[in-house]
Amino acid sequence: MLDKTYEPAAVEGRRYSLWEASGAFAADPGSAKPPFTIMMPPPNVTGSLHMGHALTFTLQDILIRFERMRGRDALWQPGTDHAGIATEIVVEKRLAEEGTSKRALGREAFLERVWRWREESGGAITRQLRRLGASADWRRERFTLDPGLAAAVRRVFVSLYREGLIYRDKRLVNWDPVLHTVISDLEVEPREAKGSLWHIRYPIVGLAGRFITVATTRPETMLGDTAVAVHPEDPRWQRLIGEKALLPLSDRAIPIIADPFADPKAGSGAVKITPAHDFADFEVARRHGLPFINIFDADARLNESAPAAYRGLDRFEARRRVVADLEKIGLLEKVEDHALLLPHHARSGVVVEPWLTDQWFCDAATLAGPAIAAVESGQTEFVPRQWENTFFEWLRHIEPWCISRQLWWGHRIPAWYAPDGAVFVAEREREAREEAAHRYGKEVPLRQEEDVLDTWFSSALWPFSTLGWPQETPELARYYPGDVLVTGFDIIFFWVARMMMMGLKFEGEVPFRKVYIHALVRDEAGRKMSKSRGNIIDPLKLIDRYGCDALRFTLAALSVPGRDVKLSESRVEGYRNFATKLWNAARYAAMNACRPAPGFDPRSLSLTLNRWIIGAFSECAAQVTASLEGFRFDEAAGALYHFLWGRFCDWYLEFTKPLLQRGEDRAAAETRAATGFVLAGILHLLHPIMPFITEEIWDTLKGEGEGMLIGRPWPQPGPGLFDPSAAEEIEWVIAAISAIRAVRAELHVPPAARVPLFLKDAEESASLRLQGARELFSRLARVDGFERAARVPEGGVQAVVPGLTLVLSLGGVVDLAREKARLAKEIERIEGAVARIGEKLSNPQFISKAKAEVVEEEREKLAEAIGDRERLKSAYHRLAAV
Repeated sequence: MLDKTYEPAAVEGRRYSLWEASGAFAADPGSAKPPFTIMMPPPNVTGSLHMGHALTFTLQDILIRFERMRGRDALWQPGTDHAGIATEIVVEKRLAEEGTSKRALGREAFLERVWRWREESGGAITRQLRRLGASADWRRERFTLDPGLAAAVRRVFVSLYREGLIYRDKRLVNWDPVLHTVISDLEVEPREAKGSLWHIRYPIVGLAGRFITVATTRPETMLGDTAVAVHPEDPRWQRLIGEKALLPLSDRAIPIIADPFADPKAGSGAVKITPAHDFADFEVARRHGLPFINIFDADARLNESAPAAYRGLDRFEARRRVVADLEKIGLLEKVEDHALLLPHHARSGVVVEPWLTDQWFCDAATLAGPAIAAVESGQTEFVPRQWENTFFEWLRHIEPWCISRQLWWGHRIPAWYAPDGAVFVAEREREAREEAAHRYGKEVPLRQEEDVLDTWFSSALWPFSTLGWPQETPELARYYPGDVLVTGFDIIFFWVARMMMMGLKFEGEVPFRKVYIHALVRDEAGRKMSKSRGNIIDPLKLIDRYGCDALRFTLAALSVPGRDVKLSESRVEGYRNFATKLWNAARYAAMNACRPAPGFDPRSLSLTLNRWIIGAFSECAAQVTASLEGFRFDEAAGALYHFLWGRFCDWYLEFTKPLLQRGEDRAAAETRAATGFVLAGILHLLHPIMPFITEEIWDTLKGEGEGMLIGRPWPQPGPGLFDPSAAEEIEWVIAAISAIRAVRAELHVPPAARVPLFLKDAEESASLRLQGARELFSRLARVDGFERAARVPEGGVQAVVPGLTLVLSLGGVVDLAREKARLAKEIERIEGAVARIGEKLSNPQFISKAKAEVVEEEREKLAEAIGDRERLKSAYHRLAAV
């Protein structure tokens, strides 16, 4: 027998251990079942479960459990990412607490410390994923620095290098001047800041008294200017195109060039070009063959390329000095306050510097071509489809990919340098030495590249490296390509596109057939969660308070395609109540000996009530199946919620009470079997979303020899279970009782009050239905009498249902005049709210300035207010007719 209340904390750990120990999560390469594969996006080994993780891994687990129950050999390939920068930061903080540092230890000793940290603390995220119910094949767990994956990384790097697709080059990169490494665009976090816009006058060479004014937020970078650009059609500056300007403080002449990058409507229309310290300027310089002058060193201090007066200064101190010097010589025209977005490294918090430096690059444009073609031809499909446009936009304008990082933790680049600078790229040092000896005719000392590869490089190989590539393994043959990738839109470029490139390049096939892109999880007001706002919701705390199933169901129910998830704790609490409803339904079934009966045939039922619930269940099963197949998690959750709560619990179980109280007659036996059948079916349908509570209930409901729910087949009720006549009859009874309840609620009839019911204009079929369900009406609507009436009696309030007008005699129960006045006042109040919101939404300025989520929230408020108004008007009109 189930306990009186469901206690998630007492169930979840125990159930998960049983699943994992039984091998329920394991894929089987030797199985005859059709395979189904999802590659888990590897969370950082430093990570802790956040709400974004909770969403993406819940959706993946729903799909895996669903397909596993549908008879597929399901592989959910788990693993973690070594997270180069994040991990180094964690370990360096520990070293600082011990009074030492990364550099003091040296490379080998530092790496030993990182590996030790990983063994001690690196498993936190996978333990937390288990708390979320993730049914991944943990026996196959991979780490991006595992020996097998490292071998795959070296093979890919060497292959691409030998094809000329990996090379060394000097280009602009995002540089962290504190950590001394390149970072990816994804790690750059724009932060709002109050700055200044300095307008600086550059003298025109040979034209005394003539100047061209440029505006900049970074005056210190002018020391690296190599041109001034104006729009070729800007009449103000056309005469100066081809002339030279004298760079203030440097006494260096730079050309005035024509380029459409200059915006005639912005400031003076002239812009300074600093190719070594601005990404847009870098492209302008390449178009015009301008020189690149790098004025910063790795610490973002001014170097020997700057005038002597500024060398060695920090970039911000140099800014103050440059501005002061410009003012002294009269070339600072004006200064304006200016709000701007400053690029910060999301992890270190340092202002990122665009810096010209030698790095390793990958020719992403060449690799992108087949990936674009694969999506265009439908080999890989994005869901929702509009994300394909984002994919195309990024890949059609892709730049060379900087793949080197100045770190120690990661895949060290397999390149070795000879004393004369020649580079030898090979999978193993022995091979590089053999190549060098062959070139020089003798052995020469070689020095391995210090840099490691961008973490995204190894992650790009995840779909096939985890399956044993470059070896031809049974797993690779069976589980590649994957069926679906589930991820957020923010890494379409950084991860999805690169997996497409590498999969097509090295396996000749796309790595996944579908890419499901889910939205972001925001707070209930639609704001992004952040520490600074104090609105971060911790999924583990929600699990502690409400149980894992409640959180999972919430995330599924809110996963509407194209709309961010607005999460609040009250939502999770509400779905905890849904779990309680299921638990209580199962207890009711157990107390009344309702369980699946051996040999039960749902097509042989005689009672209308039972035929109705079986038909409703079959419709629910079909809808849930179709919704999960189409990645409509919200619709699947909605169908289950409305069926379990709105049909099975609120109506069917209530209707069964008099039948089950009769004892052991045939009707009771049939009802017990039907109840057990439907409850078992509900558990099956709910299991992918709410695995813990469903498995716990199933353990008390299952028959002898039946295994755990996680391994049970998916419900397939089949055709012929829906009985239209039974559905029409029971739905009529539900509608009639609901109509009576609505009148009682609208007019504030005391819940315990019993009200006389009169029947007016009754058709024969409706009258028969009501008489057949008289006990249900009396018990569930708290009405008596059931007398026929030719006219509405005094104090009677009407509710119309098909074939019948129900008249509630309320004169002796409710002060109708007072209720009418109350309703009029409430309608007036809501009319005001509707008018205010409507006026706001019809204001073009509000629509143009407000965020999309704010506009959507106002529209939802308007729809809710209009619904309330119409409901109250309906009640008012009922009273007006009295």
